Amino acid sequence: MLYKKCKKCRRYGEKLFLKGDRCYTAKCSITRRNYGPGIHGDTGKPKKMSEFGTQLFEKQKAKKIYGLREKQFRGYYNKASKQKGVTSEKIAQLLETRLDNIVFRLGFAKSRNLSRQIVNHGHILVNDKPVDIASHQLKINDVVKIKEKAKANKYFINIPKTIVKDSVPRWLEVNSKDLSGKVIAMPGIADMDHSIGMKQIIESYSK
Repeated sequence: MLYKKCKKCRRYGEKLFLKGDRCYTAKCSITRRNYGPGIHGDTGKPKKMSEFGTQLFEKQKAKKIYGLREKQFRGYYNKASKQKGVTSEKIAQLLETRLDNIVFRLGFAKSRNLSRQIVNHGHILVNDKPVDIASHQLKINDVVKIKEKAKANKYFINIPKTIVKDSVPRWLEVNSKDLSGKVIAMPGIADMDHSIGMKQIIESYSK
């Protein structure tokens, strides 16, 4: 499983932060072998892709980053396309305001996979109410906290020391002392931590 996840980062040419702590060390596959997987990955010749291939590449990349299946991702597109405003911005907003993503962006987890586990295991409060659904959507002024009981866990004890406030996106506010965070604005494409071809994704679904 470890190498499969590392191959995904190499395939998309950037760190997707799928392996938590390993992604921040010299063991990271992108650091060690910054080329595509497979016997032809280090030839130095970028693979040419068709328009369909590019659309599929961007869609698959986004799904891997946020840990979504096709049905979930299409659901976000359908929802975004019905809302007022720019569809690409609305998709970004829906992806970024997922509870598991916010737990990750606040620095409470080293990967989105781990943040999903933290949510699913019932360690999170939203507005002082327990929420264990990773896809739960947050809005402005919503407050996310680690449960008091969970703070005694050896994993969470060290979290306040590892949170880097400068790396927390501008649309979130974090309190590293009590392990809480607040949504202070709605995010957009510019606030995503990865470059995703939203135009290609929309073209793929709008056919």
